[in-house]
Amino acid sequence: QVQLVESGGGLVQAGGSLRLSCAASGSIFSYLVMGWYRQAPGKQRELVARITPGSSTTYADSVKGRFTISREHVAKTAYLQMNRLKAEDTAVYFCHAEDFRSIGVNYWGQGTQVTVSS
Repeated sequence: QVQLVESGGGLVQAGGSLRLSCAASGSIFSYLVMGWYRQAPGKQRELVARITPGSSTTYADSVKGRFTISREHVAKTAYLQMNRLKAEDTAVYFCHAEDFRSIGVNYWGQGTQVTVSS
């Protein structure tokens, strides 16, 4: 079982930066594909970025060039560095983990609010 704990959300002005962290419990971090999703009010949850155990990354078009996902295996933590934030980035951000060895085995964090004021 894996528990994910997010931190780093908050209120920031447009153009500013935030870094989200997602700490994973357990001993299988090296097998986890880590991802960040977000959900704005009235909208569906969408993938923001993901990173494989080998550090291959994928980004939503809307955040390419502004957001960077990374991971530290010793710390068992994934990060999302968000720069040049826009009002439309306002959402609850969720950490997600998928065990690539087992289809369908995945975990969610509780979410952290990011609010960008224009």
